[in-house]
Amino acid sequence: MQARQSRGNADRRAERQRIHTVAFDDPDAALAAVREFRSSGFHVADVHTPFAVHGMDEALGLPPTRLPRATLVGGLVGGVVGMGFQLWVHAMDWPLNIGGKTNMAWQALVPVGFEVTILVAALATVAALLLRGRLFVRVSGGTPAGQPHARVTDDRFVLLVMEEDGGFSPQRFRAHCARLGAREVVEGWSVS
Repeated sequence: MQARQSRGNADRRAERQRIHTVAFDDPDAALAAVREFRSSGFHVADVHTPFAVHGMDEALGLPPTRLPRATLVGGLVGGVVGMGFQLWVHAMDWPLNIGGKTNMAWQALVPVGFEVTILVAALATVAALLLRGRLFVRVSGGTPAGQPHARVTDDRFVLLVMEEDGGFSPQRFRAHCARLGAREVVEGWSVS
């Protein structure tokens, strides 16, 4: 019973949350706006930009990425598998006497081992990115969420500011937008 009530409360809270979009022409203005909105107590849920803006993840308060760990693990696995497989082939499975060299001449195996290391590290990075970002192929029906602005992939930098509670002041929000030089503001943007 309590679980149903808490789910119902969460659904009602989600219905009350509204999203406002604030568009800028300049990446520096968008970055400054994110910092200003967050320091003023507004919740900036996301920023849509046509290219990566340096410092935006820190301004949004996002934790550092863990992708380098996936790359390191993939590289280590790739290096061990690549070198191990070659050593096994040359020393155990198909030993050949080439120019009087020993079967364990690891120096000749370094180029292929290096390439396998890079390949597996890159594949691990891409797989971790897709899994962590939940970027799966859509099998079921449903449409993907729309863009908050038609020109967000061209030349607009759009902030998504959410109303989290009853303390959100539309007047204070509009005053911030005017002071920050917003190009366009849409209050109550809907995803559909």
